Amino acid sequence: MKIILAPDSFKESMTAQEVCQAMAKGIYKALPNAEITSVPMADGGEGTVSAITSTNKGKLYEATVTGPNLEKVTANYGIIKDSNSELTAIIEMAQASGIGYILNSSRTPTAIKNATSYGTGELIIAALNRGVTKFIIGLGGSATNDGGAGMAQALGVKFFNDQDELIEKKLGGGDLASIAKIDLSQLDPRLKNANFILASDVTNPLTGPNGASFTFGKQKGADDATQHLLDNNLKHYSNLIEKLTDKQIANLPGSGAAGGLAVPLLAFVQTKIKAGVQVVATENHLEDKIKDADLVFTGEGGTDFQTKYGKTPFGVAQIAKKYNLPVISLAGYLGQGIDQLYDHGFTAIFGILGQPSSLQAALENGSENIERTTENIMRLILKIEQ
Repeated sequence: MKIILAPDSFKESMTAQEVCQAMAKGIYKALPNAEITSVPMADGGEGTVSAITSTNKGKLYEATVTGPNLEKVTANYGIIKDSNSELTAIIEMAQASGIGYILNSSRTPTAIKNATSYGTGELIIAALNRGVTKFIIGLGGSATNDGGAGMAQALGVKFFNDQDELIEKKLGGGDLASIAKIDLSQLDPRLKNANFILASDVTNPLTGPNGASFTFGKQKGADDATQHLLDNNLKHYSNLIEKLTDKQIANLPGSGAAGGLAVPLLAFVQTKIKAGVQVVATENHLEDKIKDADLVFTGEGGTDFQTKYGKTPFGVAQIAKKYNLPVISLAGYLGQGIDQLYDHGFTAIFGILGQPSSLQAALENGSENIERTTENIMRLILKIEQ
């Protein structure tokens, strides 16, 4: 039996690679001669770098960059080669500019107004220095609402105030109203030959009631007044960019992801926004591996009705559905509305907990729980097939 393992990470418990390993152990206990292919997955958020880099036998690098609160942080990024030996960098903006760098108690209106994406730009420069010409950037988990202005500064874009003075501060979302002019003359020239794919699991526009500030601002520390201020700042900023480039950016689906990080990339370089799970599936050649399989396992930390809005198991199930393959999905917890998923390629969905436990215990025992659950599922499948 040929089995594909294509799970996402289980947040704070296991990487996607570790989930694959636990699933494989369970399968082998029930079916020692199983033919297993592991394809660690992600949706553009946490785990995207490792999922693509490991599957494509790439290399991980470290860089010291500016965090969202201006402290130095160590960020990882990956580089892989395609069939033509073109180098592709895999970057998670959260590695440089993520909400994880700001403690819950520090997520205040001041923090989100100051949070900068400058470090993400530094990661791009680090990859350019290694000869990269193609970039895949995961947009999940940001701390920022700066419309990518900080990143743009790191890439060489200059911003000036209404006194025609260069703004030297690393910009956050609260600073955007001070911009009066944008100068692209010192934008890194290597970007002219670079192509960017932005991997996102959201389709929000930059501004308005469904934009970056009102949809994601509160979880990053914004109160009601700050959300309005940040939204107005993004409108001002995007208007300047649109006048400069004659490109309409603010209403594009996905332009509000990661606090608007996509905006300068869409405006100044060759960039496309794509669904994160589709990007990872393409880079990992998932469909080529699935089409000859007999069974597919996937999974994520928590599954509910939101899974159908671009989460990893949904993307995997959609591919498997083309080939009429059974899809088994595992989750640390099951929420409301999972019945909605059965019409979208899911055959069965299982929670992995064997007994009531604390959250900490569930996280610590994730591998054991996945191994046991997978083994039991396989034993049932094999009995039915006899």
